[in-house]
Amino acid sequence: MTDTPDYTPPSVWTWNKGSGGRFANINRPIAGATHEKDLPVGKHPLQLYSLATPNGVKVTVMLEELLALGHSGAEYDAWLIRINEGDQFSSGFVAANPNSKIPALVDRSGDTPIRVFESGSILFYLAEKFGAFLPTDPAKRAETMSWLFWQMGSAPYLGGGFGHFYAYAPVKIEYAIDRFAMETKRQLDVLDRRLAESPYLGGDAYTIADMAVWPWYGALVKGLIYEAGEFLSVHDYKHIQRWTDAIAERPAVKRGRMVNRVMGDPASQLPERHDASDFETKTMDKVKPANAG
Repeated sequence: MTDTPDYTPPSVWTWNKGSGGRFANINRPIAGATHEKDLPVGKHPLQLYSLATPNGVKVTVMLEELLALGHSGAEYDAWLIRINEGDQFSSGFVAANPNSKIPALVDRSGDTPIRVFESGSILFYLAEKFGAFLPTDPAKRAETMSWLFWQMGSAPYLGGGFGHFYAYAPVKIEYAIDRFAMETKRQLDVLDRRLAESPYLGGDAYTIADMAVWPWYGALVKGLIYEAGEFLSVHDYKHIQRWTDAIAERPAVKRGRMVNRVMGDPASQLPERHDASDFETKTMDKVKPANAG
């Protein structure tokens, strides 16, 4: 273990605004809005306010999968929330999600708008609303919901724990990285063992459990988040790799990954989505000659 200075916690913790780190400018120990700004509202029944982080991708994939099944009521507007710029602290966003985290969904299909926040809650809400991607058989439904909540409970270890200390913390702390790497690998083993006995997490069918887990652990084993693939020996998890590749080939998943994306290959980015034809426009951009206007 690398020697580090001993730290004695004070009797009362106080907020050090200069603590540093990639997200220091938006982290704070209090809730509520920092500025007044209404959320935009588009023409579709569902209004999504998000960013293509793993949690955001869960919901855009679900919406695109519902549309692929023919559920026209799942048409949606996806508005970009730039979390690094503090958009999630606007008065409008806080009204949609008092926790100021993406994604947030507002269902305007009825007489009274319904707000839904927390990505797992949104997946469950949409699954029940449209009767899709959630088994009705009690045993399969319970298995699906268990894996959905497994992901919601494990995300703080993978994202806020391992991801923060390995990739984002201003100081590399051996103890913290070791602690969260160990837990992340344990979770990968849990997942790999399940996928050794079942094609999908809930059983034979693709469900909201897969949609919740895939953007996190699928991206991790493909080296798409934290650049930690070699560090965590992700190639060892053969069953996760198989499952990840199968889901990645779904057309709705490919579309869902593009929505609200503002990083990576420009061809993979669709910062806002207001109509299905937005993807067609993006496809045309890909094939447009380099010297075209």
